[in-house]
Amino acid sequence: MNTRTFDDPAGTWNRRFANADFLFGTAPNRWLERHACATAGWRAGQRVLSVADGEGRNSAWLAAQGLEVDAFDLAEVGVAKARALAAGRGVHVNYAVGDVDRLIWPSALYDGVAAIFVQFADPAMRARLFANLGRCLKPGGTLVLQGYTPKQLEYRTGGPPFADHLYTPAMLREAFAALEILALDEYEDDLAEGQGHCGRSALVGFVARKR
Repeated sequence: MNTRTFDDPAGTWNRRFANADFLFGTAPNRWLERHACATAGWRAGQRVLSVADGEGRNSAWLAAQGLEVDAFDLAEVGVAKARALAAGRGVHVNYAVGDVDRLIWPSALYDGVAAIFVQFADPAMRARLFANLGRCLKPGGTLVLQGYTPKQLEYRTGGPPFADHLYTPAMLREAFAALEILALDEYEDDLAEGQGHCGRSALVGFVARKR
């Protein structure tokens, strides 16, 4: 986590997730919902990872599609709420509390990886994270990613207030040059993902396959 944001990332996110409400809602991210099966080709029985999964809105939805889902987040409060959300929906997710920089990332394990708004990372951490996202995919596995673009600084409806944490299509092409791009869209949309992502937003969505 960038120290400009906070010195105690786990504590900060635990406090943000402490309310009974879900900070980013309980519905899945729309880019993930639209592209996980139709573009990325994820199928029931395949194994996927949801990175920095928060309170579980994305992992619970993925499990409901019949996928075998692993998910982790830095905040134990968020993971506890994710477990409760999955249980309430009658689905199983393998949850863990973990830090992206301390996690022992597996090699070529996953058919898919979901990385939705993982923009807590400064450029150095992001480079390590992106390398690990590619590393943990099987050949033929796919990454589904969404983030805010720099124009989001004008809207201020979610995401970090630092330009170097935000994504551009050129950045994603370069970072994932070893992958085959299946979709890459820069666009604007009105988000209604709880109180955390609410209003007009400047977005980039990305889907790519490991060769």
